[in-house]
Amino acid sequence: MTETPHPATGSAGTASIQTQIRVWDLPTRLFHWALVGLVIVMVATAWRGKLDLHMTLGQVVLSLVLFRLIWGFTGNRYARFADFVTGPMTGLRYLGTLFGRPGPKYIGHNPIGGYAVLAMLGLLLLQACTGLFTSDDIFTDGPLFSKVSGSTAALLSTIHRKAVWLLLAVIAVHLLATVFYLTVKKENLVTPMVTGRKKDAPAAADAAGGHPLLALVIFALCLAAVFGGIALIK
Repeated sequence: MTETPHPATGSAGTASIQTQIRVWDLPTRLFHWALVGLVIVMVATAWRGKLDLHMTLGQVVLSLVLFRLIWGFTGNRYARFADFVTGPMTGLRYLGTLFGRPGPKYIGHNPIGGYAVLAMLGLLLLQACTGLFTSDDIFTDGPLFSKVSGSTAALLSTIHRKAVWLLLAVIAVHLLATVFYLTVKKENLVTPMVTGRKKDAPAAADAAGGHPLLALVIFALCLAAVFGGIALIK
């Protein structure tokens, strides 16, 4: 996999013009903030025992995660996994630059941020899938609870209830990292995820693509696959 560092010079060694460029396409930004809102609501509905709504929203989360996995191959250059999924040595070298010597700056996700994206997507996928088979043992069963044995359902329910703490821990680290970059590294990671644009980056790094209509079609197909597939299995 390749990554996109933010060098001070162009590929030919000449100084590049620093400007405001497009980084995050609209579908990636909408996915990010929709997921933020849904995770908050999911935690609140689980805490308050609103499990019918919780399980329905869980299927929306599953649809969003499937969309992001596909968008990781079809979105603009910075949304694609090829841009930010790196080898372990690249990640370790980048870690060495956080508190010490300066290292390359990245237009999109840096190597550690890339690993965080994969971790969150994986944990969200685990939560959404195991949630389909869970039960509160009182009033509410997951839509596919009856399709597995009691022991399997109990195991998946346990995984679902315990893995959420790991997901919340990863989210907490992500939030702390955002504050660290803003206060220590003087790099604002939030504003570009709102506006889609990043300042003081080489003009040549501007990323077109990530058409919203394509994203809408992909997300609609993901929704149909999740809700329709579950309805057929039931």
